[in-house]
Amino acid sequence: MTAAPRLAACLRSVRAVVFDTDGVITDSARVHAAAWKGAFDPCLAAAGDRRPFDPADDYRLYVDGRSRLDGAAAFLASRGLDLPLGDPGDAPGCATVWAVAARKDELFTARLRTHGIATWPGTVRLLRALRDARMPCAAVSASRHAAELLSVAGVRDLFQAVLDGNEARRLGLPGKPDPALFVTAARRLGVPIADTAVVEDALPGVEAGRRGGFGLVVGVDRTAGPGAAALRRRGADVVVTDPGELLAPEEG
Repeated sequence: MTAAPRLAACLRSVRAVVFDTDGVITDSARVHAAAWKGAFDPCLAAAGDRRPFDPADDYRLYVDGRSRLDGAAAFLASRGLDLPLGDPGDAPGCATVWAVAARKDELFTARLRTHGIATWPGTVRLLRALRDARMPCAAVSASRHAAELLSVAGVRDLFQAVLDGNEARRLGLPGKPDPALFVTAARRLGVPIADTAVVEDALPGVEAGRRGGFGLVVGVDRTAGPGAAALRRRGADVVVTDPGELLAPEEG
């Protein structure tokens, strides 16, 4: 008979866990990156930049973990594209930063409606073990689609709180690396920040966890490559290639 999983020692030192969504719970980071590429590349081509958006390096450096607007602005600035900010109602395209962000959202939503989103099995195993241990969990994301993603993936009931981009905007919360999103989620769980862990794969998110004073910051590097060192530099206490590594078999 297979032994029931137990929490690793680092998690047994905290009383609650806040998870980032994209790339940690749901396998949606690649879909976000592809949508950004579809939004950015026409703008780069129109500006005469022959270097397309890199869905690995550019995504990680400029947009991962940030709100759509902040991510669009950061990448465009990195290529010297000085677009006007525009307004939230701008039509999708390349005329303004808001227009680029709108085009990304359009592409991502179309893919979500057509193909859905898978979850990472290791994370789901960890979430179920946390539920069995009666440890409350929250899911956060800069994306306004996070709550929908979790529901579509069938894991919404594993969280006592979900804080997505829509809620963050309504509350006026600044984006990562500001810790406000994580802090608000921890407060909704009713657990002190010092007794709460953050599990995050994006560099700004790891930095937010460290700046927020969380008791444990877990970095997730699914590439098992040089990204692990960057996560540690930003403040990760522990780096894993999958959150399922935070489980260990029962002894005895």
